[in-house]
Amino acid sequence: MAKVTAVAERTIEAPVEKVRALVADYADTRPRILTEQYRDYQVVEGGTGAGTKARWKLQATSKRVRDVAATVTEPEPGTLVETDANSSMVTTWTVRAVGDRSLVRIETTWQGASGIGGFFEKTFAPGGLKRIYDGVLAKLDELV
Repeated sequence: MAKVTAVAERTIEAPVEKVRALVADYADTRPRILTEQYRDYQVVEGGTGAGTKARWKLQATSKRVRDVAATVTEPEPGTLVETDANSSMVTTWTVRAVGDRSLVRIETTWQGASGIGGFFEKTFAPGGLKRIYDGVLAKLDELV
């Protein structure tokens, strides 16, 4: 099994404190910025930053639906880590100041399949997930 990584970034014309607060808001902001690939989103516990537990279905392709049960930690200010209890998937949201703007980065890693299926997963999944994240970041930018 090989490690698979997908990354998307976007600079947002807003102060870092504002963008960090929006990204950490799983109860109100998150449902508003998720794209159509996310279904059945719900906050199970908490709702703001570390300690939040949320569930959703991520439909990456017509055949691939992942049931995510994420627990959120905040190892340092501006970094939220969503660890999926149902798989090896870990998604890290990082919001950094770039002058008076904010750079938002979403990075997801997981242990991919082995064999030929793993080859195709490592080849195509990162691009597909990046497109989904680009949509999420565009909606975040619109919301700001």
